[in-house]
Amino acid sequence: MASAPAPALQHDQSAARPPEFVEALAKGIGILESFDAAHPEMTLSDIARRVGLSPAAARRSLITLQALGYVGQTGRRFHLRPKVLTLGSALFFSAGIGEVLQPDLRELVEQFGDASSIGTLNGEDVIYIAHSSVQRARRATATIGAHYPAYATSLGRVLLAGLPDDALDAYLARVQPEALTSKTVTDVKELRKLILAVRVDGYSTTVDQLDYGITALGVAIKGPDGRTVAALNTSGYSGMVTPEQLIAERLPTLQAAAARIGQAIIRYPILQSIMGP
Repeated sequence: MASAPAPALQHDQSAARPPEFVEALAKGIGILESFDAAHPEMTLSDIARRVGLSPAAARRSLITLQALGYVGQTGRRFHLRPKVLTLGSALFFSAGIGEVLQPDLRELVEQFGDASSIGTLNGEDVIYIAHSSVQRARRATATIGAHYPAYATSLGRVLLAGLPDDALDAYLARVQPEALTSKTVTDVKELRKLILAVRVDGYSTTVDQLDYGITALGVAIKGPDGRTVAALNTSGYSGMVTPEQLIAERLPTLQAAAARIGQAIIRYPILQSIMGP
């Protein structure tokens, strides 16, 4: 099955930058982010093109990243090295993700099978911060750290529904939805209706929006102040499960798990700080 395309890699040039902003550091991070499942190895020119740098600037950053052990090279092609994993694992352990979030996900998967994830907004994307699955199909992968357009996922629509009106209006004014499948909703007016319906219903369902074969149900995880800080979902194979089945069979359990997680994160300030838009 086709995977969702990689999001734009260039950093938002319109965002206000403080005087202390280090451009060289931003370039290096952009290079690390440019590697993905579709681009596990790249030449210097490939990297420069994906990140929007000149070959000379990309080369300087790559030399630095190589010296630090984050990037390796075979012939003319560059690739990530295992040291990159330390960047994500530091957050995983320091924020208590494994201790607080994973147990409920494992219970959901043990009860229903399929997969369950937790995500939060990162710009216009939903980024997955916890995941559990028994599935092995070739489809868009919801591993920790994966990020996909918010409009095309159950998690993303729940998070968008939790935004204040002005923030949601700003998102819908700038988003340019792409057809990731033939069923992806790309009309902004229709997307607004779906997001507003999530506010009323208290959950979101999607079918084949991000990738073929994914039917999902998502609910909000709320912080101490009642604000949506993250979203929790359960998903199965399209054709084997319908949105109506997910609602009837899994919604109460999913909502109970979201409530437990919302209470649990109160004890973890770092986890609270990384959640939310």
